Amino acid sequence: MLATIALARLKPAAPSIDFATILVDSVRQGDITRDVRGPGTLVPERIRWITAQTSARVERLVVQSGQKVTPGMLLLVMSSPDMLITTMEADQQVRVAEKDLLTLRTNLRQNQLQQEGAVASVKTQLLKARQKAAEADSLLPLRMIPIADAIGFKADAEELTTRYRIEQDRMTLINNTIEQQIAVQTEQVKQLKTIAAERHGRLESLQVVAPEEGVLQELTLQVGQYVTEGTTIAKVVQPGNLKAVLRVAESQAKDIHLGQTASIDTRNGLIPGTVSRMDPSAVGGSVTVDVKLTGALPAGAVPDLSVDGVIQIEQLKNVLWTGRPGTGAGTGPVGLFKLTEDGKEAERVQVVLGRSSVNAVEIVSGLKVGDKVITSDMTGSDNFDRVRIKR
Repeated sequence: MLATIALARLKPAAPSIDFATILVDSVRQGDITRDVRGPGTLVPERIRWITAQTSARVERLVVQSGQKVTPGMLLLVMSSPDMLITTMEADQQVRVAEKDLLTLRTNLRQNQLQQEGAVASVKTQLLKARQKAAEADSLLPLRMIPIADAIGFKADAEELTTRYRIEQDRMTLINNTIEQQIAVQTEQVKQLKTIAAERHGRLESLQVVAPEEGVLQELTLQVGQYVTEGTTIAKVVQPGNLKAVLRVAESQAKDIHLGQTASIDTRNGLIPGTVSRMDPSAVGGSVTVDVKLTGALPAGAVPDLSVDGVIQIEQLKNVLWTGRPGTGAGTGPVGLFKLTEDGKEAERVQVVLGRSSVNAVEIVSGLKVGDKVITSDMTGSDNFDRVRIKR
């Protein structure tokens, strides 16, 4: 019975691990550079996208991707019967509107002249009527004209006075509305011309030309292929003016600021640079960071090349540090295996980690200078506080 209890209280035997399969680093005191790393690609700083202005079919390819182009250089030719018909209809509408404007000007001028004639005619009649009424007034005291005739002449003059005023008001109304009617029709012509110009622009865009100097990329269209309006046809880039776009884990991106020094590894050389832009939000657990390259590009540095970037965050002075462990990333307490003095075993100790870098981490407490710890992943030994080292 006692033997059974004693056996139950025995701790499980410490597992053995091969020294060649683990990473061991020592604790040191000194200065370290704190930095973060992120994968990314080389991207042209200036990209000019070329999109289809209208739905059309590719008739002829003049250049291919990778060729150098100059402003106005013909890239490809497309066709669109529908756009041709639409443009012709727009031109026809402009011609009709211009004809209507000319007809309106002619009719308004005719109405104006007719009204001027009517005013002149009524004025002549009015003057004659007033003259007769005046003669009648002078002859009436001499009883040389009947009273009824005198009254009739006076009434005619009054009627023509009213008619003359009405014709003058009508003339004023016509004159005041002429400019308004012409302005309305002129604006209609202007709008139709704008529409026609836009249609001509789309029709001319079927002759796709390079908007600026550079290298043509991503032109994947084939002769006979139909593209819809807004489809990306190609892009023109400046291959010698590149930047690095890195994806940094959001947990590390909080310490990145504009102007920080960076180094971009193209696998064929390192390019120095500085942080020029940073996305304000994370997407998929990472933050996009742009690095402006300040050094010469090595051979093979082309757009869309995969690269690795290291951004220097700060310089830590006279701190206790060791290699960054495979587990327990970030600040706070973590269990690490520290080798014994004879190196035959490693025991778990509680260590408080501070600021971390790509390959190093600050030790706040739990270790001292000269201690050796296992920095490789030891999650397989989570249930043990001690392991044996086989050499």
